Amino acid sequence: MNWKNLLSLERLGDKNRRPRITQDDTRLGFEVDYDRIIFSSTFRSLQDKTQVIPFSKTDFVHTRLTHSLEVSVVGRSLGRMAGKQILEKYPELKSFGYQINDFGAIVGAAAISHDIGNPPFGHSGEEAIGHYFTHGKGAKFKSQLSEKQYQDLCTFEGNANGFKILTQNAPGTPGGLRLSYATLGAFIKYPKASLPYRPSDHVAHKKYGYFQAQESFFNELTLHLGTNDPHQVNRHPLAYLVEAADDICYTIIDFEDGIHLGWIDEDYALEYLINLVRDSIDTKKYTQLKHRSQRLSYLRALAINSLIQDAVRIFIENESAILKGNFPFALLEKSKYKAQISDIINLSIKKIYRSDEVVQKEILGYKAISSLLEAFVSAGANAFENKANSYDKLILQLLPEDVLLPAESLYETLLNATCYIASLTDGKALLLAEKVGSK
Repeated sequence: MNWKNLLSLERLGDKNRRPRITQDDTRLGFEVDYDRIIFSSTFRSLQDKTQVIPFSKTDFVHTRLTHSLEVSVVGRSLGRMAGKQILEKYPELKSFGYQINDFGAIVGAAAISHDIGNPPFGHSGEEAIGHYFTHGKGAKFKSQLSEKQYQDLCTFEGNANGFKILTQNAPGTPGGLRLSYATLGAFIKYPKASLPYRPSDHVAHKKYGYFQAQESFFNELTLHLGTNDPHQVNRHPLAYLVEAADDICYTIIDFEDGIHLGWIDEDYALEYLINLVRDSIDTKKYTQLKHRSQRLSYLRALAINSLIQDAVRIFIENESAILKGNFPFALLEKSKYKAQISDIINLSIKKIYRSDEVVQKEILGYKAISSLLEAFVSAGANAFENKANSYDKLILQLLPEDVLLPAESLYETLLNATCYIASLTDGKALLLAEKVGSK
């Protein structure tokens, strides 16, 4: 891989090249990516999607929207700091017009969209979809699909759905949001299909990044970026920074939410954060802070800054291996703060992610999604086969005018129905589930 190809400004459908040196720096193409994502209806829906605490009415608890904004801010800093050192190492990039802020803009845009494909109710939403096609009524479609197509549905993946949202064709909008190839490359944390499944310790193989419906464009994209080699498709290097931004934010800020909710004892929690920032804390300043919110904000800022600095160090030290596709770790796995990060995450798992409130509300969401799948998947499949009954037709009338379920194949029809449900907010999913009820 080489940085000139990896920093491509080209977009799907371009007939002419987009050299960086010809760009208008007052509205750089990578910044256009960010703007298009921000103004998309799919991004706005994240305001009512679960980050950790479903249906929270507490104003300081994060949604997917606030989480994504914070990940983008951290990602932009990571990108700029790494970009500065990359340009020093490869000064020829400057002759092509590339600047420090380009790296920040790419990572920031990819980071703000990193959760755009997640279904309602977090990971329990993905599990509900997978269960429906594996063990529920959706299993009847197995014999009518290819192995890969069926696997897409059985292991429904928010990252793959995000790639679909950003790139799928629609009437009048070919190429979806038409983001730059560089931003799309940085967005893809898992550059592989759902199958074949090959157990691997490589961080890029933990999940998959595209559905079979987007395979053709995925191949075009990776060929253009130069991320593929004869043996595998490699991660775009900047995807490591997007991943690090997400890891930093959920480690620190989910923990902060738990403290605000009173689920994690303040004194206990602050000790964990102090262990992470012991080298940078100004003890005198800290002891002068009178309120818990002030102390927490100060430690959070120091912790995020410490992890940003360390992530950039790891990225630059391993940049050559990353370009060769030979770095199988998430950046924070090699952090000098790994022990402190592990302590915080373990406490969050115990006190937040497995709390009775979270579990009970995830069960409610699981039931809602299961009900919606039964209604819309069945209606879509029956319409595709010209067998829609009166109930199916009523269900299809509930769809927004720009959503069409029947497609050119049964697989695409099932995927459209599933992705429509994945696009719903938590609140909308609950309301719609009440409407469709049980047949």
